[in-house]
Amino acid sequence: MTAEQRRNLLLFRDYVRKILDPTYILGYMAPWFREDKMQHIQAEKNNRGPMEAASLFLEFLLELQEEGWFRGFLDALNQAGYSGLYEAIESWDFQKIEKLEVHRTLLRRLQPEFKARIIPLEILPELSECLISQECEEIRQICFNKGMIAGAEKLVECLLRSDKENWPKTLKLALEKEQNNLSEMWSVEKGEKDIETEDLENDGMETSEIHIFCQEDPEYQNLSQNSCAPSEVSQINLYSPLKPRNYQLELALPAKEGKNTIICAPTGCGKTLVSLLICEHHLNNFPQGRKGKVAFFANHVPVYEQQKSVFLRHFERLGYSVAGISGATAENVPVEQTIENNDIIVLTPQILVNNLKNGTIPSLSVFTLMIFDECHNTSKHHPYNMIMFNYLDQKLGGSSDPLPQVVGLTASVGVGDAKTTNEAMSYICKLCAALDATVIATVRDNLEELEQVVYKPQKISRKVESRTTNKFKCIVSQLMRDIECLARNICADLGNLFQIQNGEFGTQKYEQRIVGVHKAGMVFRLPDKEKESRICKALFLYTSYLRKYNDALIISEDAQMKDALDYLKDFFNNVRTAGFDETEQDLTRRFEEKLEELESVCRDPSNENPKLNDLYLILQEEYHLNPETRTILFVKTRALVDALKKWIKENSALSFLKPGILTGRGKTSQNTGMTLPAQKCALDAFRANGDNILIVTSVADEGIDIAQCNLVILYEYVGNVIRMIQTRGRGRARGSKCYLLTSNADVIEKENINMYKERMMNDSISRLQTWDEVEFEKTVHSIQIHDKFIRDSQPKPKPVPDKENKKLLCGKCKTLACYTADVRVVEACHYTVVGDDFKERFVSKQHPKPKSYGGFEKRAKIFCAKQNCSHDWGIHVKYKEFEIPVIKIESFVVEDIATGVQTRYSKWKDFHFEKIQFDATEIPK
Repeated sequence: MTAEQRRNLLLFRDYVRKILDPTYILGYMAPWFREDKMQHIQAEKNNRGPMEAASLFLEFLLELQEEGWFRGFLDALNQAGYSGLYEAIESWDFQKIEKLEVHRTLLRRLQPEFKARIIPLEILPELSECLISQECEEIRQICFNKGMIAGAEKLVECLLRSDKENWPKTLKLALEKEQNNLSEMWSVEKGEKDIETEDLENDGMETSEIHIFCQEDPEYQNLSQNSCAPSEVSQINLYSPLKPRNYQLELALPAKEGKNTIICAPTGCGKTLVSLLICEHHLNNFPQGRKGKVAFFANHVPVYEQQKSVFLRHFERLGYSVAGISGATAENVPVEQTIENNDIIVLTPQILVNNLKNGTIPSLSVFTLMIFDECHNTSKHHPYNMIMFNYLDQKLGGSSDPLPQVVGLTASVGVGDAKTTNEAMSYICKLCAALDATVIATVRDNLEELEQVVYKPQKISRKVESRTTNKFKCIVSQLMRDIECLARNICADLGNLFQIQNGEFGTQKYEQRIVGVHKAGMVFRLPDKEKESRICKALFLYTSYLRKYNDALIISEDAQMKDALDYLKDFFNNVRTAGFDETEQDLTRRFEEKLEELESVCRDPSNENPKLNDLYLILQEEYHLNPETRTILFVKTRALVDALKKWIKENSALSFLKPGILTGRGKTSQNTGMTLPAQKCALDAFRANGDNILIVTSVADEGIDIAQCNLVILYEYVGNVIRMIQTRGRGRARGSKCYLLTSNADVIEKENINMYKERMMNDSISRLQTWDEVEFEKTVHSIQIHDKFIRDSQPKPKPVPDKENKKLLCGKCKTLACYTADVRVVEACHYTVVGDDFKERFVSKQHPKPKSYGGFEKRAKIFCAKQNCSHDWGIHVKYKEFEIPVIKIESFVVEDIATGVQTRYSKWKDFHFEKIQFDATEIPK
């Protein structure tokens, strides 16, 4: 077993504890466990239950040093019937198990009804495939010895631990077969599909509309005056009456009076508790015969799940029903029914946008209160703004239907591009207009109490030196100049269209320029199609290699040179295993000629990165002063996350550090992001002192609330004023520090500007709070009227589908792939091709991560079949009983047959052709 496997098992241990009854696999673990340890585990289960037994089992398991024990553990799981857990651990992907949580929550809620109405022996045959065989036998024995109610209780206990993704549907079918009326309460019907749902690993199954915003767990821990750990607070205080501080009561007051309010208060002050106070007051104070209905919006699934848990714990003890809807659950839970049957609905905003658009939800009048977490996002095309456009159209359109109260929560309203206080006030007024807010609530009367709770970290900016000489950059830059020259030569007869201008290698600006050339090359046309194919393919390769070299220079600038070289070596190794034509052979040869020199440069101690030395000194000093230090280290890219983790692990002087990582979920050209369960486990490990430094990207800007964190390091990391306030606010503990570490004076200057803008924002809010409320409301109203006029004067007519047949050409070599007349839409957002001709134009290779998603089972990746091309076109899946390809539009160029004009699209939703639905009869059997 590798160290990484051991670490992953530790990271995902909570999933194992919730599912595994280790006594069922002990017989298969005899080669690895002594008899006394197996007896100890059995006794732990008898005395304290299966979860504690699983904890002890994992403890013993991770102590093993013998070769092969990890494979033995996996085999034991498989043989005992834990197929779901086996699959999850083998791929380190727990998404299927994670998606079952909504059903577990429902089952726990219905447990009393199950015990009263279920006869386990009647439905057990139907459910046997979802349970371990020993569980089935235990349920039968309990039914015979203790009665049906005890048996039903055991059945529920076993289902709650089931790792089979189909158990919720199997249970419903079993209930329906027995005509048990509990089947109506066990709702797993297919509902609206949330367009936020991620693609099948983004390698072919693309949704027709996608919105990606990044954020993590909410600040729910500091909910009361108890100074206990976050997990203790969330478990203890939400079961007892809320004990808000005076400043929290002050923040909640305007909203409790029924006013539309933006609550702006520091990260870590307990805004979630404030929202609970507002909700409770709102629901408790409705007139006789009327009922409130609250929508709480969380931008992203991790935040949504945590907030749903908080609201469930608090409000269900008060007799209110709480439900959640996200992209992961919208398939199984009808949205309209969920909203209708519950008092509080926690949801991701795109769900509501989709259902307002398709008419499933007729209007926002179904709600009486809407709360927007991180409400500063209410701008442009963000889903928050789409919801509020609907609200304002209803308000300004003269509708007599009542509108919900609106409350926004944020740590910073921002100031946009404002340079003066008046401009900042105007920006904030526009945010208030977008949320129809007439009050900005901040802490004014209880500032002293707030300052005792929320500790503002000491901000320290450190200008560090870059390398005085950089031989690595010199060598790589020359390789890049050579490729530019090759590109210019192949495009000599094209004028200046594809001239690559000299620029600063190793910068984002250069990356943007090369991407522009890359895209332009895909749609370049020539009368000689063979020549066009050759030139486009060469440009595709040249720009792809330039981007990789540019990435490596960015890595070397902020990390070790050897990390950048490893990045390039991995790339060229992958090139050799894919299509490998003469151009790629030439480019690979050029790299290999310089490889020995590059490796020599990387080994030279004089080429060490001075930035890393400064980072080392900060960590040494802070952990020397306080060995219990908890650090969040912000970096710009995922590649840098991996590089810095590697640097820490390899540095013996930093052996006191236990690094964890947290990155976004989306896929980049380099790698796939962390899954949602992996993100949650990383945060849990950090909160539980498993890791004492967490290396993160911008995904952690908002939402992480860890009271013990006392050191924040921004490593070449700077954003706008909102990001500055959010990242600085990750440090919660008394005496916290926030370091900005950079070799660029402009970065420090930008941070200084942000600090000025923060002061300007606070001053602007203070001034607006002095305005007469009627005057402020008039200002907000006039902005709303003006903005609605602008929106209405720029109507966006629904695009008319182009019914003309078009060609889809390979985006790399321009060979014909298929015609749009042969493209079919599957499940509203995935695209396949029918007909035998297409089958001859691609080749398949086994997918490196085969898995099921919804009704699809990924089996292979498909590539252009033209010799030496092998461009990635998408994937091959099993859909129902059919084997079909699923293509991604960004892999192709669309050519108009009549005019020859070529166009490239990044998303299917942008390509307005006549879309024909998939028909099973078109697939030959």
